Formats: sequence, structure tokens, C-alpha cells
Amino acid sequence: MQLKDLKIIVTGAARGMGAHFATRLSEAGAMVAAGDIDAEALALLPPGIHRRRLDVSNEADGAEFVEWAHRTMGGLNALVNNAGIIKDGLLVRRDKVTGAVKRFGSADLAAVLAVNLTGATLMVREAVAKMAETQTRPGVVVNLSSISRHGNRGQTAYVAAKAALAANTVTWAREFATFGIRVAAVAPGMVDTPMTQGMNQKARDALVASIPVGRIGTPEDIWLAVKFALECDYFNGRTVDVDGGGAM
Repeated sequence: MQLKDLKIIVTGAARGMGAHFATRLSEAGAMVAAGDIDAEALALLPPGIHRRRLDVSNEADGAEFVEWAHRTMGGLNALVNNAGIIKDGLLVRRDKVTGAVKRFGSADLAAVLAVNLTGATLMVREAVAKMAETQTRPGVVVNLSSISRHGNRGQTAYVAAKAALAANTVTWAREFATFGIRVAAVAPGMVDTPMTQGMNQKARDALVASIPVGRIGTPEDIWLAVKFALECDYFNGRTVDVDGGGAM
């Protein structure tokens, strides 16, 4: 399918990869409804992009956003399911100073799962229901998973959410076939975004050294995969890794 004139929701669109996706889609001629919890940052997106505050972890907020996007754009063809947060930490660790055993906080666990898994799932539910009700064609969902889905030390909550999204990409592709709606996923490796720029430099350097192409990714690298997933009508139910070979 061609992007021009399609109506597409992008979540987590205020900065980083989401802002890049929304901008590139708009440049390609698509109509874009951008959502993010940070309304002030949303205001900085280029003109022509529809925008509204969105908390994907709030069920009512997500449903209202989809209704608003459909009404504002006059239809809905696609969801780029990008919103996510990171709260890293070992599930159990020993404090280096006191020697006490520490536990990863249940509030942080719940927060990551609420946005990255429950929120993402609810956005798929609402967007696909709207496309099914209106018999929209073409229709597609692109989930943003992560190479962390294979397992990554210190990311219990994030790994669980991103692995579940990849697995549900298969589930949903099978379920939504009856509506003529495809579901695909893109799994980035480390990408240079505000979410990752706060990394310890030593850890960052070690990560770069482990990537065969010798650098971390850019939002444009990931955009090219998202564009493929949106446009290729034969790509369905699969997750493509875009990580410079880091997960090999």
C-alpha cells in the first residue's frame, strides 16, 4: 500500500522515534494523528500533523483518541504502536554499599507493563475495531517491539512487554485476517533517542563495540523498517529486527 492519503495514528509521537515517524509519514503525504502524554512536546511537531494528548495506559483515553483521530482525519487505515517507557533494574540485586538484598519495585513493573503492553494492546483493540466497523481497506498495525524481547539483563518488565508484543503480532495477524487487516512488528536495537541518551557513557561505548556495523541506530534507520511494514502488503505476522546485527 502507498502512504499517500492514508490516515495513520502514531502513538508516543512527541519525541524520538515517534516524532520522526509522524514527520516522515506527513512528508510522504499521509494524514497523521499524533498522540503522546507530553502535549507541550507534541506542539513542536511540524504543521499539518493532527495532535492530541494521549495516555495509552488509560483505557478511556485510548478509545477517545481513536474516535477523535477517525473523525478528524475522516477515516483510519493504520496504527503505528510506538508509545513506550523504560524503567530498568535487576529484579533482585545486592546493594554494593550495604550488602542488603534489594527488589525491583512493583510500581515500576506495573508502570512499564501498563504502557508498553496493556496500553499497546488496548490501542490495537480500539484501532482495529474502528477499522473493522468501517470496513476500512487497506488496514495495518505496526507494533514497535525490541531486540530486548530475546532477553536482556536488567530489563525484566521491558523484556516481558516487548516479547509479548512480538508474540501477539502473530496472534493478531491471524485474528484480524478476517477483516483484511495486517499486523507486523519492528524490533529496534539501541537507537539514539532521548530515551537512551542518558545512558552511562561506559555502558554506551561497550554497547557500540558489540554492534557489527559499529554504531547505534538512528530514528531514520527504524523508520525505513516501519515504512516497509506499512507498505508491503505481503508482510504479515512477523517481526523484523533492525539492530545493526547486535543480536546475532
